[in-house]
Amino acid sequence: MKKICQAAILAAVILVLLGGSALHYRTRGPQRYEGQFFGCFDTVTTITGYDTSQEAFSEKMELLEERLLHYHQLYDIYHTYDGINNLKTINDAAGETAVEVGEEIMDLLKLGRQMYVMTDGKLQIAYGSVLSLWHEYREEGLRKRRTAKLPPEEELARRAAHTNMDFLMLDEEKSTVYLADAKMSLDVGSIGKGYAVQKLAEYAREIGMEHALISVGGNVCAVGGKADGTPWNVGVENPDTDSEKAYLATVGLFDDCVVTSGDYQRYYEVGNQRYCHIIDPDTNMPPDFFASVTVQAKDSGIADGLSTALFNMRYEKGLAMVEKLQDVEAMWIGKDGEIRYSSGFKANEKK
Repeated sequence: MKKICQAAILAAVILVLLGGSALHYRTRGPQRYEGQFFGCFDTVTTITGYDTSQEAFSEKMELLEERLLHYHQLYDIYHTYDGINNLKTINDAAGETAVEVGEEIMDLLKLGRQMYVMTDGKLQIAYGSVLSLWHEYREEGLRKRRTAKLPPEEELARRAAHTNMDFLMLDEEKSTVYLADAKMSLDVGSIGKGYAVQKLAEYAREIGMEHALISVGGNVCAVGGKADGTPWNVGVENPDTDSEKAYLATVGLFDDCVVTSGDYQRYYEVGNQRYCHIIDPDTNMPPDFFASVTVQAKDSGIADGLSTALFNMRYEKGLAMVEKLQDVEAMWIGKDGEIRYSSGFKANEKK
C-alpha cells in the first residue's frame, strides 16, 4: 500500500550511534534505530525506536507508514480515494446529503467540537471556506511575490458567514456527518495531524514498540521514554530563523507530546508584511501576537489544537485557559523574542 506516502524508508533504517556486532546486541539488548518516510500530511515523518534488528524495525516502519497514510487520506480535503469516504467527500456533499464515515473521522470531528467550546471558538474546524480563500491567495502570492495581495475583506466576511458549527451535524448512531450549509466546509488542519500522530503512537505500542519517538512535521509524540528509562529530549525551535541559536528550550517527553504553531514557516508577504497560515476566526486575519506557541500535553490532538488556539489568543487569556487544564503546559515566544511560560513548563524543561 505504498502510494502518496510511499517514498522509501530512507536508505536502510539507520542504526543510530549504537552500532555493533551481534554479540554486542546479545549482551546489551535492543538497539536504537531511526527511519524516515515522506508525503503523509505533506511533511517528513521521523521515527526513532529500539528493536532487535534493522529488519525488525523496518517491518514496523512499514506498518506505521501504512497506518499514517490511512489517516492522511481520511483527513484530506483536496483529493478523493477509491473506497474511502473522507473529509472531501463530506465537503462535496454539503447541503445535499449525509455521508457515512468511520470511527476515525467521527471521533476527530467530536474532538473538534469539544475544542471549539474549550477555546471559545479560537479552534474552528468548520472554517474551511475562509481558510481556502487564504490558501488561494497565499499560494498565488508565493508564485508571484511582487504582486502578492490579501484576500478582500468583503469576500472573507461573506465566507465567514458559512462557518457555523451548529451546522455540523454528527449522527453517532448512524455514523454519518452532514453539513447543513451548502457553502460551508471542514478543514481539520489545526487538529488532524496531531490526532493522527496520537493514534499512530497508540498503534506503535500495539505492534510492540514500547520506546519510540514519533515526529510528523514537528508534531512530536513519545511512546514511553528511551530504553534506559530517561525521557526523550525534544528541542523547541527558535522562530528567528536568522539566529545562530536553533533551539530556545529542550523538553523531556515520556508518554506525552509537544506541538508548536508559528508564523515562521508557512507564510507569504504583502508589502513587506508577513501573513502566516493561521487565521483568527474572530477577525478572519492572521493574528499578530506571537512568533510561536508550543504546547506540551498527554494527547497530541489536544496539543495540536491548543497550539493553534493559543496562537490566536492574547497571552493573558491563553495562560488562564492553560492553567485550568490538567497535564497541559505552554511556552509563548513573542514577536520581540520575549519568552513566557505556563507555571509548569519550566519544570519540564531540560537544563
